Amino acid sequence: MVVGFVVGGTEPLIGKSKEAEIKRINKELANIRSKFKGDKALDGYSKKKYVCKLLFIFLLGHDIDFGHMEAVNLLSSNRYTEKQIGYLFISVLVNSNSELIRLINNAIKNDLASRNPTFMGLALHCIANVGSREMAEAFAGEIPKILVAGDTMDSVKQSAALCLLRLYRTSPDLVPMGDWTSRVVHLLNDQHLGVVTAATSLITTLAQKNPEEFKTSVSLAVSRLSRIVTSASTDLQDYTYYFVPAPWLSVKLLRLLQCYPPPDPAVRGRLTECLETILNKAQEPPKSKKVQHSNAKNAVLFEAISLIIHHDSEPNLLVRACNQLGQFLQHRETNLRYLALESMCTLASSEFSHEAVKTHIETVINALKTERDVSVRQRAVDLLYAMCDRSNAQQIVAEMLNYLETADYSIREEIVLKVAILAEKYAVDYTWYVDTILNLIRIAGDYVSEEVWYRVIQIVINRDDVQGYAAKTVFEALQAPACHENLVKVGGYILGEFGNLIAGDPRSSPLIQFNLLHSKFHLCSVPTRALLLSTYIKFVNLFPEIKTTIQDVLRSDSQLKNADVELQQRAVEYLRLSTIASTDILATVLEEMPPFPERESSILAKLKKKKGPSTVTDLEEIKKERSSDMNGSAEPTPVNASNVSTPSPSADLLGLGAVPLTNSAPAPSSSGSLLVDVFSDSSVAVPLAPGSEDNFASSSDLASSEVVSEEPADAVHDADELIHKFICKNNGVLFENQLLQIGLKSEFRQNLGRMFIFYGNKTSTQFLNFTPTVICSDELQSSLNLQTKPVDPIVDGGAQVQQVVNIECISDFMDAPILNIQFRYGGTLQNLSVKLPITLNKFFQPTEMSSQDFFQRWKQLSSSKQEVQNIFKAKHPMDTEITKAKIIGFGSALLEEVDPNPANFVGAGIIHTKTIQIGCLLRLEPNLQAQMYRLTLRTSKEAVSRRLCELLSEQF
Repeated sequence: MVVGFVVGGTEPLIGKSKEAEIKRINKELANIRSKFKGDKALDGYSKKKYVCKLLFIFLLGHDIDFGHMEAVNLLSSNRYTEKQIGYLFISVLVNSNSELIRLINNAIKNDLASRNPTFMGLALHCIANVGSREMAEAFAGEIPKILVAGDTMDSVKQSAALCLLRLYRTSPDLVPMGDWTSRVVHLLNDQHLGVVTAATSLITTLAQKNPEEFKTSVSLAVSRLSRIVTSASTDLQDYTYYFVPAPWLSVKLLRLLQCYPPPDPAVRGRLTECLETILNKAQEPPKSKKVQHSNAKNAVLFEAISLIIHHDSEPNLLVRACNQLGQFLQHRETNLRYLALESMCTLASSEFSHEAVKTHIETVINALKTERDVSVRQRAVDLLYAMCDRSNAQQIVAEMLNYLETADYSIREEIVLKVAILAEKYAVDYTWYVDTILNLIRIAGDYVSEEVWYRVIQIVINRDDVQGYAAKTVFEALQAPACHENLVKVGGYILGEFGNLIAGDPRSSPLIQFNLLHSKFHLCSVPTRALLLSTYIKFVNLFPEIKTTIQDVLRSDSQLKNADVELQQRAVEYLRLSTIASTDILATVLEEMPPFPERESSILAKLKKKKGPSTVTDLEEIKKERSSDMNGSAEPTPVNASNVSTPSPSADLLGLGAVPLTNSAPAPSSSGSLLVDVFSDSSVAVPLAPGSEDNFASSSDLASSEVVSEEPADAVHDADELIHKFICKNNGVLFENQLLQIGLKSEFRQNLGRMFIFYGNKTSTQFLNFTPTVICSDELQSSLNLQTKPVDPIVDGGAQVQQVVNIECISDFMDAPILNIQFRYGGTLQNLSVKLPITLNKFFQPTEMSSQDFFQRWKQLSSSKQEVQNIFKAKHPMDTEITKAKIIGFGSALLEEVDPNPANFVGAGIIHTKTIQIGCLLRLEPNLQAQMYRLTLRTSKEAVSRRLCELLSEQF
């Protein structure tokens, strides 16, 4: 058969026309059918030829309904070319429901067992190309054995690794984890780089769902990466691409390392050297001017930077990565500029590199103004948003507003949301915030969602000091000939509440305010008109002198006989209210709106929804707690548990991660923070009312709560280490693996406490049947009263859910409750348990004492059953300020100038339980020469002394 190919057109490939092609194909199909059904048996070559023709006809778009059996017969041939065509036909035309699948599987099994590398390769390729669940059921158990067998050829190992990867991606539940997993890791040390490349792809995918099984791959990956980056291009000639040694393998190894946290110090040092070498090579002049060289070199560089960002533990590398990306911001290649901006967005969230990112603010602003590609401009907006803090907020917001006037319509709504969030988060004073939002409405009113103007209303109502300014500002803004409807809504609401604050000025008298708003009435939609009618009735209460004018408007036919039922009803009811109600009743019914309750910013929630749950914002904030961990911080910040800190006027005005207050918590004064930042150490502590029935369930309620008395199925992850991490602090990351991150924010007062647990899905796949359960032993249940609130059973990829645990300490206790979490991920049931850091010292209340009172009480608690002493070696640097911070964080008061030896530390406090209060005195004596401590605890109960001594000893 002669085939003529036409490139780049729609002309027929066979014959001069479509009709001629169909005629020619039908003739050929009839010929092939007759050959297959003929009495004369076809030889292998003829079968191969005709099956190949059928395959080509199918690829031209014509249906093939015969020839399948002949293709299957080719699989049993011992000739490579015949077997190859048979496998190719099956890969393309045979589906998983075919009746021939059993014959095909038998032929594949025979080839896999043949130990002929060529035939094994063909069989593996066919399995991977079909990739059906039936194929996985038949061969998922055999392929790992081929992969790790010692006598398997390198080419077959490559095919086996990629075939297993394909089956795992399509049917992960059918690929068994077993002894082969520990052996496949060692393929990273294979001499053949092709095997290493294929194995790395497989291990990376497996490690994302089974990190513990493959954690030994980290050291091997670092070792292999080190050999690649330190080699010359001539050392790996077969795998060198335009003077870059094994770029694809390097990228895969760097991605594998991103599946795990930073390795132990020995491996980390070698990895740091690798990353520094990659950064150094990026500074070297290019060895070739061809684009392939720069692409390969930059691919490795960007993956290395992604790993540096992922570990977020090496300040020097983070800053160097930032500087390297800064050079790309002005590169002539658009893709490099885009990638640099995208990577710097992530770098901006690291405390180590945030300042370095900020140095490039002018370059980013210039890119926003001059960049031709809209996707690059959008990344520039994202980076400005990420690098924004209190020092540059006004500059960045101003630049975003300027750009908004000419921005592409596709990204205007996102810019509006980001400007609104930055303005409220970093507002130094509220007048600037009000000006910014009104300017935002003026520039891009069509893209200002309800959440934005709702938010400015909430802030103005909750802040007495900005109400007059807001009323004056919106009044002036409404005088423009053309006002956006959102501005009319804001103006109507604010003037209806606070118009009296500017009514003393003749230029903004009550009648002028009313006429100004009413001049916009006929231009507005029905919901806005309804809002304005509410403003008018508010004016009746605020300004009795214009009551008649407003009643005339409400009485007009255009209102009382309005076709819209909502407007008609409001007009009738407001008119009747203004006519029959006394002044006192009007003042009561139409009084100012009370302050809005604290809540999470709805603008931030809308931005998360629009951008997709790519980040878990609150958990990123928790990560910053790691740097302030008492055991590792060089400059700790003492936190006195007895003091409730009040933010300064320049503090985060809106603290976008707010926690809703319980009914028992009094609302904060207007001078405080408007919202509570869940992860800020300086946030206002929410008071707990002792004995409040709102905080704790009754005994009947507890029977149905999620606190159960049973032992967890799995072992508790690093139980003691996690508990010790939270002895002297109340917030941070409790647990993290490749799937899940658990963050905590806790507060305690006397014998009551509240813990907010944040579950973050780090993957892009939903968690199903997500069930966290707090488990208490029988003994612990009699000492701790816990009430948990239910959690949504579905956690979207990249999303976060919050659970509140209310705590009441009934009596002293030794153990801690266990948090057991079960959920289904990718068809696999995940089960993990961690101890919740609810320890006895959390119910410590500090007590100030004079030196005389301290030692008098110290002598009273001198019996052997009241004192516990521990002499131990220092585990951390013996720093005075860190020691003070830890004692304060432990919960006791730090008593200055009480001990005769100024080098010693003494503290005092009371453990509060529902049944008893236990006084506690402590004394810590450091010995700098011996690098040791002596810790003495004295309380009225021996068990309490022993437990507190155990907890505090682990901190030094």
